[in-house]
Amino acid sequence: MNKTKDFEERYRNGDLPWDTGEQDKNLEQVIKEESIQPCSVLELGAGTGSNAVWLAGQGFNVTAIDISPTAIEIARGKAADAGVGITFVVGDILKDKIPHGPFDLVFDRGCFHVFDMPEDRSALAEIIRNQLNPGGYWFSIIGSTDGPRRDSGPLRMSVLDIASAVESRFEIISLKAIYLDTNLPEAPRGWACLMRRRNPNP
Repeated sequence: MNKTKDFEERYRNGDLPWDTGEQDKNLEQVIKEESIQPCSVLELGAGTGSNAVWLAGQGFNVTAIDISPTAIEIARGKAADAGVGITFVVGDILKDKIPHGPFDLVFDRGCFHVFDMPEDRSALAEIIRNQLNPGGYWFSIIGSTDGPRRDSGPLRMSVLDIASAVESRFEIISLKAIYLDTNLPEAPRGWACLMRRRNPNP
């Protein structure tokens, strides 16, 4: 599958079951529970910008990347309407240079589970590690293998899929079973995974 073409077509057609138009409640919760103060944030797969705009409104310094030019165009409009400054980037996290790093927090809502090959998930985790300051956080919202089989919704990842990609690079602080915020008739099962960058051995 050509992910760039696929996502661009979906944003142009408005086929966005994952886009509720509101900030992700799990993101809001983890910011509060972990007392994460305003800092530099990179959002991967930012889509139409709801989470980036919310973070910027809370005082975070946000850089947001998405592979779809249409998504970023919509996100820029949302940011302008909200009166917040965000650096938006059209790009592929596996290939393109990200400005303004390193960051204190990386957030993705559905970026990790797009990569169905273990080597791509591992490459993504390495890139994210390199984008973070020592002790920086990665918070990822991921589709889960739990629950009944379904023909739509996010790709399904197991705990093993997640740990295999991240554990050598990140300390897993929490891994919570959740229901994803979507426009689907039945909310898919998911994971909310908070991780901290491991530092190299002295």
